[in-house]
Amino acid sequence: MNIRVADSAGFCFGVNRAVNMVYSLLDENKKVCTFGPIIHNMEMVRELEEKGCYPVSSLDDIPKDATLVIRSHGVPLEIMKDITNSGISCTDATCPFVKKIHNIVYNESNEGRTILVAGNKNHPEVKGIVSHCKGKIFTFNNDEELQKIANNILIEKNSPISVVAQTTFDTKEWKKCLKTVKKVYTNSKIFDTICNATSVRQNEAQQIAEKSDLMIVIGDRHSSNTGKLFDICKRKCNNTFLIETAKELDLSVLKAAKSIGVTAGASTPSRIIKEVLDTMSEEIKSSVTNENEESFEVLLEESLKNLNTNERVKGVVVSIDPTAVYVDVGRKQTGYIPAEEISNDPTVSPEDAVKIGDELELLIMKTNDQEGTIMLSKRRVDAQKGWEELEAKAETKEVLTGKVTAAVKGGVSVVYNNVRIFVPASQAAVSRNANLEELVGKEVQFRLIEVSQRGRRRQAVGSIRSVLLEELNKKRDEFWKTAEVGKEYTGVVRSIENYGAFVDLGGVTGMIHISELSWQRIKHPSEVVKVGDEVKVYIKNINEETHKISLGYKDPNSNPWEILKRDFPVDTVAKVKIVGLTDFGAFANIIPGVDGLIHISQIANKRIDKPSDILKIGDEVDAKITVIDFEKKRVSLSIRALLPQEETQKDEEVTVAEIPAESAEESVKEESPVESVEETVKEEASAEPAEESVKEETPAETVEETTEEETPVVTEEADPETPAEETTAE
Repeated sequence: MNIRVADSAGFCFGVNRAVNMVYSLLDENKKVCTFGPIIHNMEMVRELEEKGCYPVSSLDDIPKDATLVIRSHGVPLEIMKDITNSGISCTDATCPFVKKIHNIVYNESNEGRTILVAGNKNHPEVKGIVSHCKGKIFTFNNDEELQKIANNILIEKNSPISVVAQTTFDTKEWKKCLKTVKKVYTNSKIFDTICNATSVRQNEAQQIAEKSDLMIVIGDRHSSNTGKLFDICKRKCNNTFLIETAKELDLSVLKAAKSIGVTAGASTPSRIIKEVLDTMSEEIKSSVTNENEESFEVLLEESLKNLNTNERVKGVVVSIDPTAVYVDVGRKQTGYIPAEEISNDPTVSPEDAVKIGDELELLIMKTNDQEGTIMLSKRRVDAQKGWEELEAKAETKEVLTGKVTAAVKGGVSVVYNNVRIFVPASQAAVSRNANLEELVGKEVQFRLIEVSQRGRRRQAVGSIRSVLLEELNKKRDEFWKTAEVGKEYTGVVRSIENYGAFVDLGGVTGMIHISELSWQRIKHPSEVVKVGDEVKVYIKNINEETHKISLGYKDPNSNPWEILKRDFPVDTVAKVKIVGLTDFGAFANIIPGVDGLIHISQIANKRIDKPSDILKIGDEVDAKITVIDFEKKRVSLSIRALLPQEETQKDEEVTVAEIPAESAEESVKEESPVESVEETVKEEASAEPAEESVKEETPAETVEETTEEETPVVTEEADPETPAEETTAE
């Protein structure tokens, strides 16, 4: 005799979730009510009643201090509104797959589309679905009813139609109905909302029934999905029986059967399934001879293997070490969870994942009776729950948050709700050349772009890039709504070129030109800023056509000419540093960014041949500020004004503007040793070839704007002993 038990037999995700919610509330010593039976299994309902959870049919029946649990089927929208308005403490255990249908119906009907629902109109799930419709809605339980609707009710065949299905609808009947929809309604949208677990369960039941001469379906007779399973099995195996408990087994038919198949509805507890199998075991064993008894034990053990190894149990953590977590599952064997079976995140250690005393839902992976151990898995239970929730979220395209656990070939792996999602490299960042290793260990937002399952192979693919681009576009829109010249921002330097630095202002990039980075001359932007620096900038200019933004970075308060105006007015005596020498004078730095000229006649109180006779580069001397031209950015200095004057000489004042152009150019070209001085004279001289040579070598701002036309003749009074011609030449 061969017994085959369906892998999918027992609680589905939605039912298991709802029952666990009730148990959690009961464990907290709360009074619990459910709106109608929590699931369509009276054995389970009676068990919960014994623990203090009672079903109610009206909100008026709920005690004031009780928590109401909405069952996995959901409830009509009007009732949910009444619950909210009444202030009743409520826990919503509506299956996420059912809620997805609610959202579809609501959105599609809001667009003016007529809704068709494949399902039993009297079923609580269908009633809840219908309540979310804002327009016309019709239900059908099979293809015949659908055709009646098409022929008698919906006259306009071109009207927009949207079609959904009850999560437990018969998949075979659904395919027949879809042919009719596609044939009759050319303007239709079809949403295949049959739960994946339902499809798997029905397909598996059909396959087992085809190979069995006796088929046992375990489940409540009020359960829609159990009824569908019975119908499917009956079509393939005439000798099919629906039972609610082991007591209903017809033991006489077991003896004649050679191949027995067993499946169960989505609301059937594993406890009841095991009771049925144990009863079958005892009856069959009593009817076989002793010589066949051993072989039967082997067959039964093999048939129960799937149930035992795939059974979920609850265990309490009793000890933890780096390699495993040990749990008490209420059996003689010692339960343990290997470290790799604790979490899908490889970076999580057993100590971080669980604590002693935690109650966990676990999957039995392997039983070793000789060693007295049971190997369990937490991550597989978590992953199964997470996967079912993931399927429910795939259609909504909502933004999810997960942790990047590894950079893998072609992309990164993100763990969300204990499920691994693959994000291709092209979808991992805004930039296609991003370093994916930098994402490892970070929390990221993403949305699902594909969720599929082929047999036991599951695949979920996500996109981080789509969320980043969406956020980027929002930031850009917000930026351009308020952007204006003069507005200040805090940005991050993203890249540097020879001519400036590019700054991310939050979705929009602006550029600081190299001339805007410092009040002093710099050769490269990297002298002031580095990639990744946070900088405060303001908008200098916006090109409305190209949306290019020029940014200012220099603080007006640190403008050296403003500092000079404030702290160094004319007649101020300052300590200056000699930075350049020419035949006609010396250049001295007053403050960073401002140099002044000490004309040769203002270096000493006697005539000298050249400035280098008195000064050398690097000397620090006291000098008096005699003239400041802020428009042309020139400063004249005098050391002589601070020295005692000889009786034979009169005070002379020669400003920077009084330098003979030809004399200045020739002197600097031949002798100026300092680059800053050389570049300054370059910009001050006239446009002759000699001037170009000077321009390449003089940076100081003091003489930058001097021109040949502006250079006047020396006006100092001649010494009595000096020929007039020589005086003029000076």
